[in-house]
Amino acid sequence: MNSTASATTAPAGRGLVNIINFIRGLEPRCETDLLAPVVNQMRLARQHNLPVTWLFQYDALLDRRFRDALGEIPATHEVGGWFEFVRPMVEKAGLVWRGRYDWDWHSHIGFSVGYTPAERERLVDVYMAEFKNVFGCYPRSVGSWMMDAHSLGYMADRYGVRGSCTCKEQWGTDGYTLWGGYYSQAFYPSRKNAFMPAQHAAAQIPVPVFRMLGSDPIYQYDVGLSENNNGEGQRVVTLEPVYPGGGDCVAGAGGGAPAWVRWFFDVTFRTPCLTFGYAQAGQENSFGWPDMAAGLTDQFAELARRMAAGELRVETLETSARHYAERYPVTPASAITALTDYRGEGRKSVWYCSRFYRTNLFWDAAGFRVRDMYLFNEEYAERYLTATCPDHNAIFDTLPVIDGMHWRQNGVPAGFRIVETLANGQRRPLGNTEPVVEEQGESLVVRWTDAQGARVDLLCAPGQLTFQVQPAADATGWELELALGPDGMAGVEAVESAALCRRHNQFAYRLACGQGRWENADAGTLRIVPAANRVVLECAAPAEGRV
Repeated sequence: MNSTASATTAPAGRGLVNIINFIRGLEPRCETDLLAPVVNQMRLARQHNLPVTWLFQYDALLDRRFRDALGEIPATHEVGGWFEFVRPMVEKAGLVWRGRYDWDWHSHIGFSVGYTPAERERLVDVYMAEFKNVFGCYPRSVGSWMMDAHSLGYMADRYGVRGSCTCKEQWGTDGYTLWGGYYSQAFYPSRKNAFMPAQHAAAQIPVPVFRMLGSDPIYQYDVGLSENNNGEGQRVVTLEPVYPGGGDCVAGAGGGAPAWVRWFFDVTFRTPCLTFGYAQAGQENSFGWPDMAAGLTDQFAELARRMAAGELRVETLETSARHYAERYPVTPASAITALTDYRGEGRKSVWYCSRFYRTNLFWDAAGFRVRDMYLFNEEYAERYLTATCPDHNAIFDTLPVIDGMHWRQNGVPAGFRIVETLANGQRRPLGNTEPVVEEQGESLVVRWTDAQGARVDLLCAPGQLTFQVQPAADATGWELELALGPDGMAGVEAVESAALCRRHNQFAYRLACGQGRWENADAGTLRIVPAANRVVLECAAPAEGRV
C-alpha cells in the first residue's frame, strides 16, 4: 500500500468493525437479566443486517436458554469462545475450584494465568469438547480480557483457532494491567508472550489478536486512577455503550455519548491509519440491557449508515482474522490519527505501531512531546508463560522507553521534547501546532512548523523513528530532551553515546542512535544531540531477536 493521505482524510473504505457480544451465564456481582441483552442485541443485528460474533463462556454453553435467546443464528454471524473460567469447567477438568462464587473475575481464579500450563491445556480441552458437543465444531475465534501465550498457541495448534481478541490498554482496571502493547488494530503475538508482537514469522502464534473496546486515542492513555480496583485501576474512556460519562468514565465521553461516538468513528475511520481503522463494538451481557440499550441502539444505526456509505465494513472476528492472515505474513505497521479534540482543548494524538515498537506523538497546551514509547522483542517472555499469577492483579507488558502515564520529572510528564537553544543560552521547547500527517507505505510522516518558525519532519518507520529539525531563525541549534524522572531512570543501566541501555523485569534491551548521540543531562533527564540536524532512533530488535 503506497498511498499518501492528508491530515484529515484516509482512503475510503478502510474502516473495520467487529461487533463482539460475549455471553456469561452467571453474574454474582449484581442482580441482572442476562438474557435480555442477548435477545435485544440479536434484534438490533437483524434490524440493521449487521454480522455479529457471539462468544460463549462455558457456563453459557451449558445453559440452553442463551442459545434459544439467539434464535436461528444467521449465516453471516459467528459463534466462538469466551475464555473466563467457571466452577463447572474447572471441576470437569479435575481441578479444585478456588473462587468466591461459581464465576470469579479475579485474575488467578477466572483466567488462564491462574493455572499451570498443563492445567490450562486440560481446561481448554474441556471447553472445546463442550463447544463441539453444542455447536458441532470447534470455535475459530476466541476472546478473553487476557490470554496467555501457552493457551493461545495450544488452541491454535490443536484446535485450529484462527482469530482472537483481548482487552484494551489499561492500568489495573478490574485488576487487569495490559500496558505497552500494540495499541489498536491487530498483531501476531510471540510464542513467548501473548501481549508482545513477534518480529519474525517463525516466532509468532499464527493468530491475529485484535484489541477490544475502542480506546479514546487522546484521553484513555493517562486518564488516571479511580475507585476501580481499590483506587489502583484506570477510569474508562471507550466505545462501550454503557459508558456515557460519569462514575468510572469521563464526563461526555464513551460509547453511550452520541457526540463522542461520531468523533471517535471520524478519527478512527477517516484519518491516516496505514492498514485499517479498527473498532470493536458490542457489549458483554453482564451490564444488563437497560444500561446499554440507548448507546448500542445508536451505535448500530450509525455503523449501518457508515457501512452503506462505503466508509467501513462490519465483519465477524473469524472473517477479519482470515483476511488479515491472507494479507499480512507478519504484523504490519498501523496508526491512529486524532488531530481534533472533542473537548475543544487543542489536544492531538498520533499513535504509530509496528512489530518493533509503538510510540505516541502528543500535542497539548504544554507543547509537543513523544508521550509514550515501548519496544517489542519476541524473546521477552510474559510473566505467566510457565508460572501462575499469585493474586487478583495480573500484568502483561512490553519494554518501556517512555511512559508518560507513570513517569514524571518535577511534576512534568515523561517524554521526548524537541528543545531549541537560543543565542542567549536559553532553551525553548517546541509548542503546540497543526501537524500534517501522511502515509508512505508502512511509514507515517508527520510535518509541522511551529509558531517560532522551527520546521519538523518526523518519520515513523517500522524499524526507526527519525527527527529532522530545522531550528527557527533565532535559534542556534536543537536537541532531543528525554525527561524520565526517578521512576524512568530506575530502569536505565547505562547511557552510551550510541545507545540507551535499559533493563525491565530482568530483561536487558537498548535503544540505539543510528544518527546523533546520547548524553546525560540533569538528574532524571537525558538528551540526544543531533548530527546534521537529524536524530535516528533504531527501534528494531537485533536480527536474532535477542539483546
